[in-house]
Parts: sequence; structure tokens; C-alpha cells
Amino acid sequence: MKIDEHKLRMVNRLSTGKSWYKPFQYKEDVDKPGDVRNILLVVATLIASVTFKAGVNPPGGVWQEGDHAGRAIYASNSAAYYVFLISNTLALATSILVIIPLTYKFPCHLEIVIATISMAVTYGSAVFAVTPHEIRFRYAIAAFAVPFILRCLIQLFKVLVFKNDHKSDPENGNNE
Repeated sequence: MKIDEHKLRMVNRLSTGKSWYKPFQYKEDVDKPGDVRNILLVVATLIASVTFKAGVNPPGGVWQEGDHAGRAIYASNSAAYYVFLISNTLALATSILVIIPLTYKFPCHLEIVIATISMAVTYGSAVFAVTPHEIRFRYAIAAFAVPFILRCLIQLFKVLVFKNDHKSDPENGNNE
């Protein structure tokens, strides 16, 4: 009986446009930071694994014979391959950017960083190996750098804004 009521409520929620995912959203006052960190680590690791696998073994595989042997078949449609390559690389880089700070001060953090950097280098070399020379690899490198550059810019902005807010804070005796 309870299951039917639950299903009915879910169907009503979906059919009325009410948010079905609201009960699953992050709640700062309820969720424990350690649990949130663990969930983020699982999600980021899953994304890193999937994107690494897709980059090393691109969709459609690689040509086995001929002039293009060892090159991604998918790259024969260069526009689609660019979308795949850039999106996949961006997802991998972003997941790495999440993993590194979430494991800070963990035991073996240095080893985690070394392994993650090695994975990124392996990804880059594998993508370079299967990407035809006509495809510009620098777009993948730029896509990999974007999350790190954005994070640095956000941190710089926070420092500058916080510094300016702190200078004019009367509670700290600063009235500039």
C-alpha cells in the first residue's frame, strides 16, 4: 500500500511540474561535509574514468589498415570529432580539478597528484596518437587548460574583492 502511495505521489509530482529532484538536492544544514566530499569524489572519479576511456579508445575505434591505420575513425568527420575531443577533454580536466582539492591532506595525497598528472599525460599522448595530423591538437590542450584558468581567475577575483572589502571594513578599524 505504501509503495502505491509513493508511486502516486511521484506521478502527481511529475505531472504537475513539481520538482521530483528537490528531495535529493544538497542541504547545507543537513548534509555532512565528509559525505558531500565522498559523493563528489565518486562522481568526479567516474567522470574521469569514462572520459579517459573515451579519449584513449575513441568512438568508432581506429582504422586497422591503410594510410590511416591507428587513427580515429570518428575523426573522418572533423567537426564532430572536434566537438567530441574538446568536450571530452574539458570533462576530464574539470574532473581532475575537482579530485585534486578534494583529496588534499588525505594520506598519499602526493601519490594521488602524481597519478592524476600521469593519467592526464597518458590521455594527452593517447589522444595525440589517434588524432589525425589534420586535426589541430592545440584545441584539446586549450580545452584542458580552461578549467584551471577559470579556477585561477575566480580565486584571483575573490582575493581582490575580499582585499577591497577588508580595507573598508569598519569592524577591523579600517576606514579607507
